[in-house]
Amino acid sequence: MLAVKRGKMSFIRGLHNLHASDQESVVTIGSFDGVHLGHQAILQQVKNKAAALNLPSVVMVFEPQPQEYFSGEKAPARLMRLREKIEALIDFGIDQVVCLHFNQALRSLTAQQFVDQVLVKGLRTRYLIVGDDFRFGCDRSGDFQMLKRSGAKANFEVQDTETLEVDGQRVSSTLVRKFLRQSDFAGAQDLLGRPFSIQGRVVYGQQLGTELGFPTANVQLHRYSAPLSGVFAVLVNVGEEVLQGAANVGIRPTVGDLVKPILEVHLLDFEGKLYGQRIEVEFRHKIRDEKKFTTLDDLVENIRRDVNNIRAWFDQANK
Repeated sequence: MLAVKRGKMSFIRGLHNLHASDQESVVTIGSFDGVHLGHQAILQQVKNKAAALNLPSVVMVFEPQPQEYFSGEKAPARLMRLREKIEALIDFGIDQVVCLHFNQALRSLTAQQFVDQVLVKGLRTRYLIVGDDFRFGCDRSGDFQMLKRSGAKANFEVQDTETLEVDGQRVSSTLVRKFLRQSDFAGAQDLLGRPFSIQGRVVYGQQLGTELGFPTANVQLHRYSAPLSGVFAVLVNVGEEVLQGAANVGIRPTVGDLVKPILEVHLLDFEGKLYGQRIEVEFRHKIRDEKKFTTLDDLVENIRRDVNNIRAWFDQANK
């Protein structure tokens, strides 16, 4: 069992890892990509109801996300990895995060089988909070009204989620992605409740950055698309330190060695090794789009210009 625990809070992967219990739960289901303010409003609903009923709060997510299972490379770019999502949910105060493997077996369940096997037997749901547009089941019969009917028979209640708006727009992961594509980091922060960042462990690369005079900390994104692309001024959290950096998110078209995008960060005024460490890269300002240069000399000259522009941006921003 893969489990992450903080106090009484836990992460459980797979229904088979749920221990038999007579205790019921207050449940919500969704992708929760980004854990933005809209998600946080739903989580607060769950926590409030769980406290009122003196029951544990449970969030169910899926891996891969359903859109990724059905659409593959065409699925929307993720705003956060599974690990980041779990940590954000548990940090918010959710008692238990349950992750189901979205595979052929799960997608083959009828709506009634999902209710019986997952909600009733697996989670012992007493109270379910989901959006009224929630759809499930291979027979496409699972919707909000079906859940209410099933709940009446199985002794659990169903409540609609609250909708949150910011500046007249419904807060959603889709809208966050739109702001990121536009490099509107302030707009994204307004929806997320925090600056947009990417976390990950620094891995060994081809050492090309070091050869070119600009060593980078590389983080694999493990996806065919990223929610943003280009060269950025970033703040990098390394342990207790916050460092300024120049980041590139993309496939390195000049070198032409990548299919999936990678995050590369050159830390300003830093000497040391970060291999194996987890870092958090906070995006502050876009400098330019990713470009393909004719020669490595042209690439080096542009990196040098990028670093100078990023230094200047931080100097201005800190005034």
